[in-house]
Amino acid sequence: MTDPRTLFEKVWDSHVVVDSDPTLLYVDLHLVHEVTSPQAFAGLNASGRKVRRPDLTVATVDHGIPTTGRSLGIRDPLSKKQIDALLQNCREHEITMFGLDDPRQGIVHVVGPEQGLTQPGLLIVCGDSHTSTHGAFGAIALGIGTSQVRDVLASQTLALDPLKVRRIRVDGTLAPGVYATDVILDVIRRLGVKGGVGHAYEYAGSALAAMTMDERMTICNMSIEGGARAGMIAPDETTFEYLKGREHSPKGADWDQAVAYWKTLPTDEGATYDKSIVLNAADLEPMITYGTNPGMGMKITERVPDPAKFSDANQKLALEKALAYMGLQPGQALLGQKVDVVFIGSCTNSRISDLRQAAEMLKGRKVAESTRVMVVPGSQEIKKQAEAEGLDKVFKDAGAEWREAGCSLCIAMNGDEVPAGQYCISTSNRNFEGRQGKGSRSFLASPLTAAATAINGSVTDPRTLFG
Repeated sequence: MTDPRTLFEKVWDSHVVVDSDPTLLYVDLHLVHEVTSPQAFAGLNASGRKVRRPDLTVATVDHGIPTTGRSLGIRDPLSKKQIDALLQNCREHEITMFGLDDPRQGIVHVVGPEQGLTQPGLLIVCGDSHTSTHGAFGAIALGIGTSQVRDVLASQTLALDPLKVRRIRVDGTLAPGVYATDVILDVIRRLGVKGGVGHAYEYAGSALAAMTMDERMTICNMSIEGGARAGMIAPDETTFEYLKGREHSPKGADWDQAVAYWKTLPTDEGATYDKSIVLNAADLEPMITYGTNPGMGMKITERVPDPAKFSDANQKLALEKALAYMGLQPGQALLGQKVDVVFIGSCTNSRISDLRQAAEMLKGRKVAESTRVMVVPGSQEIKKQAEAEGLDKVFKDAGAEWREAGCSLCIAMNGDEVPAGQYCISTSNRNFEGRQGKGSRSFLASPLTAAATAINGSVTDPRTLFG
């Protein structure tokens, strides 16, 4: 009889090819996009190798694709070059590709789940740090570097040192106005941006069990911002219901067999974790960042901390530098802070439930005249569904821009950027210096908080606009 094992250990153990140092693991699904793949394919081609398992490799364009009308073409020369290279490489190696005009196109971490490619128990890799998103299905999902992309293309394996596992349990019921983004921003605030180094985070508890798959993906997506290599949530009936009937999900008897296996994956009773933390959902409130990394966050009703109160010299210096860049003062409240741009989108918060929440806040209201609001769905399928529900009309009637699917303002591509010195409240995952445009200043928050802020043109607690 084997010792009790965690979810991570079960999935890891089932993928070991060679128990070496580092461990050689088999990869079930390799997701590819245009930014990290050209150099990887070039290395593969230079060695005279073929893609070992093109049937387990799927590509999409997302980072450099315009989110304005597709007919306008790709203005950024580098983006065009990268996209053209991906198209050519996929043709040569017979890889499934969700291209510019494909109705399945979208952000890689959105289309994987919605196509049923992402499934429990898999080991999934992609040349993108936010691959941790797919762990919401009970998979080990890892962002990898360009040389590793090349190696996986060539061998369908990945060499990796074992990870420790930290359980993050959130029990209770989230209050109205508190969203998945607020939960993970609170976790990162508590544990820090290096709290998960060398670890996979396993999320559990009644608050997580009550979340939709969209919300769970938001949680796992930002695990990487806390330093974790992966984020995972055990599969359950919510997972199975989400996957059932999707294009690449198992069918018929294969479905029954898959679900029976998936039900064995949750952590065994008595399994031990390397670290553990328990949070009370009732203590959580809407969150917002004030600095230049996702760990610099606070409850939206709190005030910007004072560097002088930090005993650690490095923390004090980092906060001083961040506040100088953000143009904020110690003790300042962010409520009422003017915001020039609102961005609702990215692989963190561009799914249909995110758009529904933002639309519910904006319905029958207008965005502030001084504020530009961009709503960017995560995939063309989500865009189509949102339009069928009339969400696009809500956004446009409110004065927001309704865009095509892509990464957009999250990485300031193809002219989607915040001018220097301006403030943006963003539902994306990173607030680094210049992330959304050179000299731009970003506050990270949930779709609800972003939509409420759009209405007033200044940082707003969404709870004040309910009803």
